[in-house]
Order: sequence, then C-alpha cells, then structure tokens
Amino acid sequence: MATKGISEAFAKYGARLKNVNWSVSAWNPAGELVLSLWAHHYRKGDNGSAEYFGKLSRWAGPGNNEFRVNISDAFERHSPVRLVVVQTENIDHVESGEDASRVKKDFAAREDLVGEVVELDDDNYVVRFSRR
Repeated sequence: MATKGISEAFAKYGARLKNVNWSVSAWNPAGELVLSLWAHHYRKGDNGSAEYFGKLSRWAGPGNNEFRVNISDAFERHSPVRLVVVQTENIDHVESGEDASRVKKDFAAREDLVGEVVELDDDNYVVRFSRR
C-alpha cells in the first residue's frame, strides 16, 4: 500500500500535483479532489467511517493556499475526495507548523476509500471517508 513519494500516490488517482515541493491537494480528471492528509489526524467516525481533521492555520505557504481553495471548492460542490495518507515519525515537527517538506514521510493511496468534506470553517476541516 505504501508508495515511494507523493507524486506516485496522487498518480494512482490520475491527479497531478501543481508543485511536488509544496502541493498536497489536486483535482483528477474525474472531478475528485485528492488530498494528502496526516495519519496522526485520523479518528474513527460514525458508522465505521474514517475521519481526518485539521486546522488550516497550522501551516502556511503556497501549499496551504492551494489546499484552502481546493478544500473550499470540494465542500461547496460536495465533490468526492480521495485519500493519500502521509505518515511521519516527526509529528511534533509537523504540528508545530514547521516546514514538513524536510521530514521523512511515507505515502499511501487509500483507493478503497471515498470521502467528502463534511465540516469546514475559517480554520477547521473534517473529511469523512467510507469504503467504496
């Protein structure tokens, strides 16, 4: 399930990153938003769903700007969301808002899950996934 890099994981959904150095979201030709979400932001949701949550203010930069636009569009359109789980041992580094591009990460495309952005405000988001 794990892949060698973020580009390879996104390619499993037919999505291409705008910039491999900072992009963490992209649309595929099917109109699905592909998101790279941290494994440590997982929680069990209702009815066996998997939820990933986060704060938009936790980090900054062009990747965050692109993520904000994409997740807002997906929320408003109720677009399907596809998941790339990113895992690191440097959770404190990530959570402090420091540059996560410099930490070792593993990426896994979860092709068995399809989600939707179910909560979004100025700072918080929740994406809920269930098995196809």
